[in-house]
Amino acid sequence: MFFGILIHLVSMEDRLKIALVQTSLVWEDPETNLHRLEQFIQNVQDTDLIVLPEMFTTGFTMQPSHINSSDLSKTLSWMDKMAQRHHCAITGSLVAFEDGRYYNRLYFVDQQGNRWIYDKRHTFTLAGEDKVYSKGRSRTIIPFKGFRLCPMICYDLRFPVWSRNTEDFDVLLYVANWPSARVMAWDTLLKARAIENMVYCVGVNRIGTDKNGLSYPGHSAVYDSLGSCLVFSEKEEIIYTELLKEHLKATRQELKFLQDRDSFSLRS
Repeated sequence: MFFGILIHLVSMEDRLKIALVQTSLVWEDPETNLHRLEQFIQNVQDTDLIVLPEMFTTGFTMQPSHINSSDLSKTLSWMDKMAQRHHCAITGSLVAFEDGRYYNRLYFVDQQGNRWIYDKRHTFTLAGEDKVYSKGRSRTIIPFKGFRLCPMICYDLRFPVWSRNTEDFDVLLYVANWPSARVMAWDTLLKARAIENMVYCVGVNRIGTDKNGLSYPGHSAVYDSLGSCLVFSEKEEIIYTELLKEHLKATRQELKFLQDRDSFSLRS
């Protein structure tokens, strides 16, 4: 009996169930967005991780001063509540204010109340994000359910050196507000990041139109380490998938490409 329980526990540690929330966002309105998201995810069950888009309470605003500083603590409390209610972790990026600076900051919150953060490294100069938000200085590796996750935000996807698997992680996780005009790059680069790093690559994008008139097509997707697409969507919905540690182990054992990767270091 004990042996059977042990096998079951090991099996559960080798699987990661993810819910990708592809939704529209109300411009610069955290309270409304949290209410809508809470209703949207109310029926999520049997998942380990809920992934929300970039700036999921505001849309991709370049006017963070419009957002009340108290909204961040309210949103983090909401994330704690959602994690506990759904017995899982939840992640997405927010407008954060710290030491007189604004950041496009991803928060990862588990049901025990543990938190990890990642500040967007590559601020989107085309929209003036670099003039408003300070860039991050380091990557974050999150150990979760037997997997090592490396979260990234939107524009980071275009920079393979920053995404390079030099720390033996298992999952690259991108949250985004990626517009329709450049969606071919989104699709192509998600797949490329999976193949070159021999990881699962998860990309969650929003849909709808923002106040600047930009449209967003979704195209949230998950690719395995060989570049096969596991899930893909173009409409407002929650899409589910399951990542298997055995897939990574088998692929890396047969195809030892990571052993031949270049050695380098990054400067801040």
